[in-house]
Amino acid sequence: MTLNCIIIDDEPLAADLLASYAKKTLFLNLIGVFNSAVEGVKAIRENRVDLIFLDIQMPELSGLEFAKILPKETKIIFTTAFSQYAIDGYKANAIDYLMKPISYDDFLDASNRALDWFQTTHQAENASTDRFIFVKSEYKLVKIMFDDILYIEGVKDYVKIYLNNDHKPIMTLMNMKKIEESLPKPEFMRIHRSYIVHMKKIDGIDRFRIVIGDAILPISDSYKTILQDYLDGHTL
Repeated sequence: MTLNCIIIDDEPLAADLLASYAKKTLFLNLIGVFNSAVEGVKAIRENRVDLIFLDIQMPELSGLEFAKILPKETKIIFTTAFSQYAIDGYKANAIDYLMKPISYDDFLDASNRALDWFQTTHQAENASTDRFIFVKSEYKLVKIMFDDILYIEGVKDYVKIYLNNDHKPIMTLMNMKKIEESLPKPEFMRIHRSYIVHMKKIDGIDRFRIVIGDAILPISDSYKTILQDYLDGHTL
């Protein structure tokens, strides 16, 4: 899932710092940086804005006042140098509250909380969605339950779908992109151009390779950051 975000802060240096953080956070899509809440209104009207990093103390229109006119589907992470605003910030239904100066670690933690909120909400809204797909295999349609999938391997123009208690994978003429789009995220995650894994089925990670049953699957460099972000949220 990717979150569209904007930054509103009347201090240019603070706004630029947050922008640099957002640009290196893979699940954030920064669509605007503004130095006042008034400037940000147009962006919200013209775009789907999921998340706002919002300074509280600003001229013309404060962050707390601005929060009252936002669409309910737009969430807020407040940023401020003044701790006395914390309680007011949470009353405004903020996802989190960051004290300046803000480190990237704190920024990422707050952003991950926002991502978790959106993913949980999305999953709840789609709880009634069918948990299976049909694929063509050997001249027939085969019903595959999501819960039975261990992992998927791409082989040229085909994919192999490995299932619980089934030694022979199901082969179907399909590309990895198409089947990836059919699977719920982050339950299923791409770890390599040739592999998608069912995260619930992972037995362990050995030398940054995925272990599922007897299979040991490589993780390519281009997917390591996304996977590490997921693991950070599920590691004690």
